[in-house]
Amino acid sequence: MTKRNKIIYWIATLWLSLGMVSTGIVQIIPLEEEAQKMSELGYPMYFLRIIGTWKLLGVAAVLAPRLPLVKEWAYAGFFFLMTGAVFSHLAHGDAAAEYFGPVLLLVLTIVSWYYRPSERRLVATF
Repeated sequence: MTKRNKIIYWIATLWLSLGMVSTGIVQIIPLEEEAQKMSELGYPMYFLRIIGTWKLLGVAAVLAPRLPLVKEWAYAGFFFLMTGAVFSHLAHGDAAAEYFGPVLLLVLTIVSWYYRPSERRLVATF
C-alpha cells in the first residue's frame, strides 16, 4: 500500500469515525432535535438508541487492528444505515441540507472501505 493510500484511508476512517461517534451519542442520549426528526420521518423513538449503539460498535470494529470479518459487517452496516437515511429524507421531502450529513458519511464509508490496508481486509479462503 502506498503512503498516499494510507493517508487517504486514515483521514477518511478518522473522519467517518468522528461522524459516527458524534451522531451515535446524540442518538443514544437522545437530543430533542434528533427525536423530533425521527418522529417526523415516522420511526419509533427506540430506533434511535439501536442505531446509536450500532454506530458506536461499528466504529470500534472499524478501528480495531484485527477482525476483518467484523469490519466488513461494520462497513456494510454503515452503508445500509446512510443509504437508508438518504432515502428516508428523500421520501419525507426534506430540504437538500438534510442530505449533507448522510451523504458525507456514505462517501467516507466507501472511501475508507476501498482504501483499507491489506491487513484490514477479509481474505477469501476458497
